[in-house]
Amino acid sequence: MAPWSPRRPRRLALAAAIAVAACALALQPAPPAPPPLRTGIAYGNTLVSMPDAELAAALDDVVSLGGGWVRADLAWRDVQADGPDAYRWHLFDRVVEAARARDLEVLPVLAYTPPWARPDGCASDKCAPADPAAFAAFAGAAAARYAQRGVHIWEIWNEPNLVRFWQPAPDPAAYAVLLREAGRALRAADPAARVVLGGLGAAPSGGGDIAQTEFLAEVCERGGNRLVDAVGYHPYTYPDLTAVAGHTTAWDAVAGGPDSLEGVLAAYGTPGLPVWITETGAPTGGPGTASDGSPAASGPAATHVTEARQAAVAADVVRAAAADPVVGALFWYSDRDLGTDRSTNEDFYGLRRSDGSPKPALGALRRAIGALRD
Repeated sequence: MAPWSPRRPRRLALAAAIAVAACALALQPAPPAPPPLRTGIAYGNTLVSMPDAELAAALDDVVSLGGGWVRADLAWRDVQADGPDAYRWHLFDRVVEAARARDLEVLPVLAYTPPWARPDGCASDKCAPADPAAFAAFAGAAAARYAQRGVHIWEIWNEPNLVRFWQPAPDPAAYAVLLREAGRALRAADPAARVVLGGLGAAPSGGGDIAQTEFLAEVCERGGNRLVDAVGYHPYTYPDLTAVAGHTTAWDAVAGGPDSLEGVLAAYGTPGLPVWITETGAPTGGPGTASDGSPAASGPAATHVTEARQAAVAADVVRAAAADPVVGALFWYSDRDLGTDRSTNEDFYGLRRSDGSPKPALGALRRAIGALRD
């Protein structure tokens, strides 16, 4: 028998406590696995004007990719072009019905002001609404109509931190008011409604634009992070991939440090709020040169990428999004080139060329999404 020691009962007690704790841990349910990455295609405002056959082909691409989501503009300027008491829902009805027939979820983007709702002197549909209550009434009417069709998640505006999409100039305080009013209207019409803060453009501050993290911080300062269920972001990294040694890309702002979107959300008390990548992509044409991703071909003259590089970007961004627990969704922009005019790269973001023929990125994206299920 071991000699008596005043420490022995304590050791026995400690061993017993450890055994009890281990047993308790064993009985604890495992933490829930993060939900699978939502994937889909962002179309902008193109779907509403497509003939039926073209609309069907566009949405069939989402299905063939293994995606489950469609992001499309539900433009206020289209629905209420004739005034606050008139609604033209038929344009978007077709999109929702065609998507739901394929078991696809729809993420509508509520944005773009009709002439009667703009501030005096502002001629663009990108003008901020003169009266946030009028925009909220539109949002509430949209939720009341489409909740019964299975639409419950809404994105409020597009790139509100950039002059191009919020005129005359981005205004975090005004956007926070719009977010609050629209969110209340959405949830009043549909208690199951969820809200995504409008996809922030990746840009430095300057020329009227406000950097994505700076804009988010100012919205959070006004409580905006507590009004939403996710934060939208548009990290176009081309010609780079998401991670480049010794070089910062737009993807670096997603998570990882105090200056990231994740860091800002944590600083303002919502560390678990997901980031939804509601747009990303890479154009394959434009006025300048095409980059293959090499340093020598990626200078200021490179306005677009080769088709092979677009395919690499597509595969890479799926892997990066799936590996980051902060990211809840990923939408590729877009399905098909808008045209062949090389004076702008805006015409060339498609997975398909304007004649419908596939680019290598279509297969690359399909394989990358498929790998998420393997």
